Amino acid sequence: MKETAQKFMDEAQALHETIVSDRRYLHTHPGTGFDIRETVAYVKKELEALGYEPKECGKAGLVALAGGKKPGKVFMLRADMDALPIHEEADVEFASDNGCMHACGHDMHTSMLLGAARLLKEHEDEIEGTVKLMFQPAEEIFEGSHDMIEAGLLENPKVDAALMIHVMAGMPFPAGTVIVSAPGVSAPAADYFEIKVQGKGCHGSMPNAGVDPLNAAAHILIALQEIHARELAMGDQAVMTIGTMHAGKAANAIPDTATMGGSIRTFDEETRAFLKQRLTEVSEGIAKSFRAEAQVTFGSGCPTLVNDKDLSECADKYVKELLGEGQAFSVAQLNAMGGGGKSSKTAGSEDFAYVSQEVPAIMLALAAGQPEKGYQYPQHHPMVKFDEDALAGGSAVYAYTAMRWLEEHK
Repeated sequence: MKETAQKFMDEAQALHETIVSDRRYLHTHPGTGFDIRETVAYVKKELEALGYEPKECGKAGLVALAGGKKPGKVFMLRADMDALPIHEEADVEFASDNGCMHACGHDMHTSMLLGAARLLKEHEDEIEGTVKLMFQPAEEIFEGSHDMIEAGLLENPKVDAALMIHVMAGMPFPAGTVIVSAPGVSAPAADYFEIKVQGKGCHGSMPNAGVDPLNAAAHILIALQEIHARELAMGDQAVMTIGTMHAGKAANAIPDTATMGGSIRTFDEETRAFLKQRLTEVSEGIAKSFRAEAQVTFGSGCPTLVNDKDLSECADKYVKELLGEGQAFSVAQLNAMGGGGKSSKTAGSEDFAYVSQEVPAIMLALAAGQPEKGYQYPQHHPMVKFDEDALAGGSAVYAYTAMRWLEEHK
């Protein structure tokens, strides 16, 4: 097994320049949501050049199959492809200039999965079943995974287990280090919402002639903090954030409406439902007390990401075979070492959660930038950078984990 793992790593390292080239093209041609035409075209072209037959799935997703020459189960590997509507300020030669930026590392994920596709094609005759490659749009708006599932992602052939990798900048580990999520929830459910406060516009000199929606909105903003402070128990981990507030255009006029936008993050469905209910009740009640009306609308969101126990244990074993004990850790190990926190939960939501609700799934974190080496900015920051030394190892982890799981689950 050790020789096989080393061979995979050697082959992946031989692809380093190719994977870097893929990553830099994707980085300079970002798109957001489902509008990722250049990315999809590039991925499709590269897959076809390797001998794959990629199929469109949903609004902007791609699916390709490796193996299938031997009977067996189906293991799915996922990479998200969309960027963020952020103007890039990172000091890199291949910075994007179109107002969008791969500030969350999805270009790394996509290029790593393309690298894995190359490795899997070289070992296709050895695959004990089928590896399904999932190239997904619209992760940042929590819509892409669900859209692909609705389009039949998990069928034909039916998926038995799935894995995702997420690169992490600013981690105190050498590039390429893998952390395997513990069983259970590792990413919270997310819900985006909008609160529209309807008032009655009037001249600023005659406030008595109207109903001020900004005043009502301000009181709603403050009142919502009471939910977390006084209505949730100590163990109810949740965050509610108001991120936008818009109203009016003139300084001497009271506007008709004020609109607030925000998000909720929760780790269980009961707390999630409670917060959504109280958000609506508080907003409507406060608005009414100021003679206004509030309408709460919930938009896109995703459930909790749940890591399968068996798959977590298997992935931990496989990545340690591949990378060695010093570059792969379980959350339990990090806890014992005093450097991993008390759980594998992250504050950021992840729409791979939709897959994890349907089939056994696992999320791996891949260190891609130590602060002391100039990678101090966090994900979603306009100056964030990722260490490309993590790419080849990430490709190997994708391919090796899939093949080993299929081998052991015939």
